[in-house]
Amino acid sequence: MDSAEDHFKKVVHNDANENASNDDTDSEYNDSEEVGFIPTKEDEDSGSTIDSDEEDETSDKEEATITQIVKEQEDREKETEDADYSKAYNILTTEEVTQQASQTEGKDFRVLQHECDSQSPEIRKHLEFLKKLRLHIWASLSRAQYVSLLKDFVESEFFVIDGDSLLLMFLDEETQYLNFFYQIECFLQDFTEKGAKYVIVFFEDAEQMYFPYPHFLFLRTALIEHLKHNTGTTVHTEFSNCLSSKWEIFLKKSYPYFIIVSDIGLTSLQTDYLSIFIAHSLSKKINIVLTSGQEYDILRVYGYHVQSVYKHRLFFQKHEQDLRYACENLVRYEEPFVCLYEHLELSLKSIQKEICQTVHLLKQLWPEGSDIRRVVCVLACAVGLKIYSNMLENANTSMGAKTEQSARGRSKPLSPEGAAELCRLQCLTVAFLLHMPLSQRAQIRIMKSCWTKQVLPLIKMQQLCTHFALTQLSDTNDWKLDLTYLPDLNDDSLLINLAHYYEVEYTEGLEFKKELGKEMENEYQCLWDTVTKLAVKYSFGDAFPIRKTSQLFLEQEQTLCRVYEEEIPNIGLIPVKSDLVEDYAGDVLKDLPVLESNDPAVTSFIKHKEFDELHHWHSGRPLTEEYERVRCNADAKSKDPQERRRIQKLQTFYHFYGSTLEDSTSKLIVYQEDVSGNANAAVKKTQKKHKSKAETIAEENNRRLKAKEEKKEQEQWKTLCIPTEKEIKANLTVGINKLEKFLKTLKSKSVKFSVEMRGLSACLEVWKEHCRQQGNKSKDLSKAVQVVRRIHILLEKYQDLLEKPHLQKLTRYLRLLGFENLACSLSGQTEENNDQNISNYAIEVGPARFQLQYMDYYLLREERNDPDPRVQHFIPDTWQRELLDAVDNNESAVIVAPTSSGKTYASYYCMEKVLKTSNDGVVVYVAPTKALVNQVVGTIYNRFTKKLPDGLVVCGVFTRDYRNDVMNSQILVTVPQCLEILMLSPRCQKWTKRIQYVIFDEVHCLGGEIGAEIWEHLLVTIRCPFLALSATVSNPEHLTEWLQSVKTYWQCAENTIKGSSTNSEKNFTRKCKVKSKVQEQKKSYHVRLVLYEERYNDLEKYVCSLKGSDFIIEHCHPCAALTVNHIENYGIPSDLSLSPRESIQLYDTMVKVWQEWPRAQELDPEEFVSFKNKVVIKKADVRKYEQELKKELSKWIVLGQRQKVNELLEHLKPKPVDCPEQEKWKHFASFVDKLHEMDKLPAIFFIFNVDSVEWAARNVFLSLRKKQKIEQDPNTEREKERLRDELRKVKKMLTKFNPQGTKKLSSTKMENMVLLLTTKKQLEKRLKRLTAIPSAYTYADPKAVDKDTLMKIFHRLRFERRGDLQQMMALRGIGYHHRSMAVKERQAVEMLFRLGYIKVVTATSTLALGINMPCKSVVFAEDSVFLDALNYRQMSGRAGRRGQDMIGNVFFYDIPLPKVERLIKSNVPQLKGQFPLTVSLILRLMLLAAKADDKADARAKALSVLKHSLMSFRKERYAEILKIYFMFSLQFLIKEGYLDQEGNPIGFAGLVTHLYYYEPSNFVLVSFLVKGLFHKLCQPIKGSTVFSEDVLEKLVLILANLFGRKYLPTCSMKYKRTFCQSKVFLEDLPEDFADAVNEYNTKVEENFAHFLLTTAKLADTEQEYRLPLSKTDFTSKNWHGSELASSLMDNTKSVSAISPFACLSGVVDNDLFHGEIINKAVLRSLGINATNCPRLYLNKYDNQGRRRPLNAYALDFYKHGSLTALTTDNWLNEGDAYYALKDFSLLIKSIGTSLSELCDDPNDNVLLAFQQLGEIYEEKLKCI
Repeated sequence: MDSAEDHFKKVVHNDANENASNDDTDSEYNDSEEVGFIPTKEDEDSGSTIDSDEEDETSDKEEATITQIVKEQEDREKETEDADYSKAYNILTTEEVTQQASQTEGKDFRVLQHECDSQSPEIRKHLEFLKKLRLHIWASLSRAQYVSLLKDFVESEFFVIDGDSLLLMFLDEETQYLNFFYQIECFLQDFTEKGAKYVIVFFEDAEQMYFPYPHFLFLRTALIEHLKHNTGTTVHTEFSNCLSSKWEIFLKKSYPYFIIVSDIGLTSLQTDYLSIFIAHSLSKKINIVLTSGQEYDILRVYGYHVQSVYKHRLFFQKHEQDLRYACENLVRYEEPFVCLYEHLELSLKSIQKEICQTVHLLKQLWPEGSDIRRVVCVLACAVGLKIYSNMLENANTSMGAKTEQSARGRSKPLSPEGAAELCRLQCLTVAFLLHMPLSQRAQIRIMKSCWTKQVLPLIKMQQLCTHFALTQLSDTNDWKLDLTYLPDLNDDSLLINLAHYYEVEYTEGLEFKKELGKEMENEYQCLWDTVTKLAVKYSFGDAFPIRKTSQLFLEQEQTLCRVYEEEIPNIGLIPVKSDLVEDYAGDVLKDLPVLESNDPAVTSFIKHKEFDELHHWHSGRPLTEEYERVRCNADAKSKDPQERRRIQKLQTFYHFYGSTLEDSTSKLIVYQEDVSGNANAAVKKTQKKHKSKAETIAEENNRRLKAKEEKKEQEQWKTLCIPTEKEIKANLTVGINKLEKFLKTLKSKSVKFSVEMRGLSACLEVWKEHCRQQGNKSKDLSKAVQVVRRIHILLEKYQDLLEKPHLQKLTRYLRLLGFENLACSLSGQTEENNDQNISNYAIEVGPARFQLQYMDYYLLREERNDPDPRVQHFIPDTWQRELLDAVDNNESAVIVAPTSSGKTYASYYCMEKVLKTSNDGVVVYVAPTKALVNQVVGTIYNRFTKKLPDGLVVCGVFTRDYRNDVMNSQILVTVPQCLEILMLSPRCQKWTKRIQYVIFDEVHCLGGEIGAEIWEHLLVTIRCPFLALSATVSNPEHLTEWLQSVKTYWQCAENTIKGSSTNSEKNFTRKCKVKSKVQEQKKSYHVRLVLYEERYNDLEKYVCSLKGSDFIIEHCHPCAALTVNHIENYGIPSDLSLSPRESIQLYDTMVKVWQEWPRAQELDPEEFVSFKNKVVIKKADVRKYEQELKKELSKWIVLGQRQKVNELLEHLKPKPVDCPEQEKWKHFASFVDKLHEMDKLPAIFFIFNVDSVEWAARNVFLSLRKKQKIEQDPNTEREKERLRDELRKVKKMLTKFNPQGTKKLSSTKMENMVLLLTTKKQLEKRLKRLTAIPSAYTYADPKAVDKDTLMKIFHRLRFERRGDLQQMMALRGIGYHHRSMAVKERQAVEMLFRLGYIKVVTATSTLALGINMPCKSVVFAEDSVFLDALNYRQMSGRAGRRGQDMIGNVFFYDIPLPKVERLIKSNVPQLKGQFPLTVSLILRLMLLAAKADDKADARAKALSVLKHSLMSFRKERYAEILKIYFMFSLQFLIKEGYLDQEGNPIGFAGLVTHLYYYEPSNFVLVSFLVKGLFHKLCQPIKGSTVFSEDVLEKLVLILANLFGRKYLPTCSMKYKRTFCQSKVFLEDLPEDFADAVNEYNTKVEENFAHFLLTTAKLADTEQEYRLPLSKTDFTSKNWHGSELASSLMDNTKSVSAISPFACLSGVVDNDLFHGEIINKAVLRSLGINATNCPRLYLNKYDNQGRRRPLNAYALDFYKHGSLTALTTDNWLNEGDAYYALKDFSLLIKSIGTSLSELCDDPNDNVLLAFQQLGEIYEEKLKCI
């Protein structure tokens, strides 16, 4: 039989032919973003007023725009309709996949399954549907996104792995049985180690698909039993198939993250079954992850993820009956017909029956039970022999002389004696398995042998017997079986070795006859005796001799042992004389073999001289710095007037942009002055005992000023007092808002106190009036809330001003409200109350309950009242003061505090400090995104101005796209990649020494997928203190400990550096002239951890669903997200906080559920110790109550009240209604309107699909417009049209008057002209009034922004692609925000939203990361793989504006409830280190150490990077592995000519390090250059320096194969299809270039193999001999040796660096020199995999041997220049495509610049070709 891999290849090949197609894809799968309208060319007049011509033009333009977007909306709706496949696809060959004769290869063992009549109409219809299903699945899977799979795992949540797909991933006839289990366990353990939880599902009905493959069938059965019994994995086998009702209930109840499933089966039958499974899962809102193409590294697992969308549900609804019919046909069980040797019929039922009887017999023979290996062996042998003998007997009796002739053509069956001998060999094999340790088995010789055609059918029959035996034993509970070694039931390699020994060697003479050994002999004897006893009436001979007949079992011509032709090359290292190498890796170097200097390997280095001399190149010439290449917008040093003008415009914008970020538009002026380095100078100054006369006079003047101000405020209050009181009585909410606004303007405490007292009286009057009106009816307690709230404020904030009469008044009011106990508590005495009216105004709720349930978010927080002299505008909290202290003391700090809690204030305090203390000190602010960079720059411009010497500025910017004032600013705002360039640059050392502080914003990016290692490098290379800010780090203690270890290193290194760099410091100081004061201050190496977990505003969550056309909005209690198991196993998450109202709700439910609850009275709010008789209950008190309730809830489980807890959680759960997705989006605008009615706007609506973001915003816009059209007077439109016509006529008449010749006009004409101008003005005024949007049809707040500001913002949009549309939407208070938009468009939305003008913004996750856009509500409007724990916290953190909203609201709009629960309780993933080293990084560090001016500083930085990786922190073994990796990377660099033996960079080292981000492509590019391949390719058109299209296209093809590689799923190639414009699949490299890549790969693989061979000694041997998941140990303790076993060993076989499990499949050390095998073979405990090998894959294959194609987007775009084509054809979304192309374009330019600096000849063809290509590519990108 072919191997599974070959079989898979055949299946794919057939499918590709069968499904080839020439037509375009159908619109159902066209998820592209709609083509935007093209704005009409606008008048470039920059004035802020729009004249009437423009207004007229604008209205026409508006109509055109609206027509366009209406059409786009309609197109999108059509897209969701079902596709007509017949038009979209033309299948060239129709090899229909039917359930007919699916049979295995070979005539000697056939399994025939039920046939169908393919001509019947029903079957034809069924086949047609299957074709349609395959296309549907193909189109869905081709769009799969390659993502990190474990984004938001939470302890008790899980995903599902389809068991059959798991099996298919590793099925391969060549993989040995135990190694197969090892690989599966490695796969599962990788998930387990990364914290994931999963369940595995094997569907019952899928089993029968394996009967044609008995080997795979019994593997499947053994795998199920092994996972069930030997691992903690949950395995479900109770579901019949994927359409069963039980499975549907399971999915609905558990809602797994995703299901891992294969898209291809062993047969086309199984592939169709998997297609049904995928279609069903996607229709149930469950996402799919393909098994194909999965990869992993130390931290992550990556795979192709398919998001469930509406079209999947639509397909299932439309074809449900077809799907069910297809599934029934595929899984309908009819016993297959099994035939041996073409004429021996095998009945599966007879095997089952025989197994059942034999098990019964075996129980009697072995009543104590036994090892599963023994049991399965004797059962399979006994039953197999009995059934085979029976079959032969039956065949002999039924056969006559006639059959003799027909038997000639077929194989002769194996004789019963031969069958018995085979079984003896199997028993002997099992005896070896039972005793022989894995270390010995790993050394067994590798035989390349095959069974003969006579033996193979019998082996397959025995595999069937094994399957049925395992099935039977799994139901046996009354018999003690040891199932530990289920993964080691047989060893085919060992069996073949034994067969070969007895067939060939044993017969050759006495010297070859080896002793079995007593132990083995006894074991074998016992097994064979049991087989003979179980055989009952049959006799199969004695145990010895093992072979009697001369029957051949093995194919003679194929029997040979593996010969190791290649010798493993010498591992010797080339010696390197470098201080850096000695300092870092000296301790491991002494154990490594180093070559002599005269060794040929040392003397034969490749040099680039030959290339240089040939082409006039200087490969070693230093290249310009990366920052010098980035486009410079403007620079303060520039003398060019145009640039100066640009600077002014840019600064003006930043000032304006910054003013929208902060309430205060006033700038903090920071002058240069001498500031004492004393930490708390300002504080200490105030503590001086004796005042000078001047100070006394100043204080007196201040007192007078304050008294004057107070008097003024009192007068003001006198005027406003009565109107305010009236307003409160007229409308309590409006009145109180005005009162609080007025209070904010006051400074005098006594005036504030008077205002509060009058406010309290007015509120009480409102309450009394309300009570009188209501009588006995229920009262609105929100009115009483305002009374108690004012009492709270007075008691808390004005305690020092409260005198006895005031307290008596408050006491009386409390009594009036019915709070007698609080009144007594306040007055300190018990009073008899005779006032009969009090009961009329009493609140019929206890005071504590009233405060928690009704005051809720109005409860006061613990706030300090003592001002801090360092802060002007607010009183900082204790934790904020701690931050300021850290900055004052020059300390580093890690700050973890919730979003919008005020942690960034310390950053600006830090900047201010540095600006005050010197002119040359620098603060660097590192932000993860460009959007955040712009925001910080805006804030800096708004906050700080400083007079600086010429050429110096306050703020500079450096991103990959642009830079200004990088080296001459005091505050540099940048992204991590750019700061790393500066930190590791040898020529920027002087600048880096000026850095006084580095601020890392969103430091949790240290655990991100992209660029995480850069954050790590920065944190370890900076010498100055730092602030690291984040809202989402779950292990801040570990992070702080690691950073403290780095700072301790720098403390030790500092003294050395000072000594060696004294001279350079002096020079530097001389140049700067001004000596920095900060540098003189005492340096601190302490790292503080500042933790603050309390959000200022509570967040309340709501689940929203659609019922009919109405919305059900239910409050979602955080505890509802929990389950009993989660609480029991993991406790209640620490950050699962409750609002006061939610705490009361929890208590009430607890009382309701368990009425006999012992602590009910004690935890009653009125009795709770922190609340009892307390007038002012604060948030801190409520937190104590909340913690007590949570503890009690956990305690209930301990007390055995699981059922009660379950009931409680069910009671709290919201009950959302499922609604069709189409309906959800259809009613989206109504939902926004509903939030508007509920006063929950402004809101951000998070949607993860760029297309849907725009669509949703337009939908709301069109809905408001439509509503206006319907409701407004129909004559209005006619009136507008009439006025426009009149206006046109008037304008036309006015044009006849010559404006220059007005003096020559007659008086009549003059009068006419004046009349016309007046008419024009009146018409314009009337038209403006009619065109103004009434407030009912817009969410915009016109009061929020004045007209000039609005015009200023709109003016910036005038040349943008969708500027008109954005302007129209903004006028209705709507905007959208995603990364594909232009910067100006995004900024306009941000500014208008912050200013409060726009109230509705739809956005992708671009707004999640630190962008300052606080709002009242956050809405999650779409589920996505990107909606994970981290994004949820970042996004929901936007809700609740401090100082504006008392509470934040989070709405889940039709997000599945299990997902909501998961997000609420999920933990943020912990920060863990990645593998920190790459060959390029090592070269960069060597370059820094060699070329730096200050060698000591450079070496210290390089050592810090090498020694302080987060991954190796406190892990000595990892640290040693990294040192060895470092040494072998150096070897590669020396051999390739990038370093010399002193560690100095040579050759093209500069070019390689410039392209470090693209490893390994940077090395390959240089190899192309050195081999002259580019010079050979780049031949211009004769007689010119221009290159033909062919040459440039080939150049793009080569670059696209190296850079920006995006792999498509393998299944995307399943159908041949003519795309609109793109080729989609990238062609292979030209042959000569491919050869160069292969040569490079060979060198890399050899170096990496040497590294693995060297590190092998560091492996954990104990761990290596255990299965990773089940921990089954294979180090046999009772092995006494065997002569026969020793003779089977191969002493030439080297397996020192190979996993012993992989050795069983014939893998040896030599195989490590071929990269593909590394992940399967490497020693697992080393934690190394193929991703650490910088190999460039020419072709990547998945587990099934199918090629993974590369996306040709870069080449396709070069050919057609269409971004839209990339979204339709290349399966990319517009945003990703644009950024990928931008990167590619920047890369071409970067290569071109580097080459121009290395080459002296400006007419060099390669140089010209790259420059020409760069220009063309950039131009095409600009044209989008």
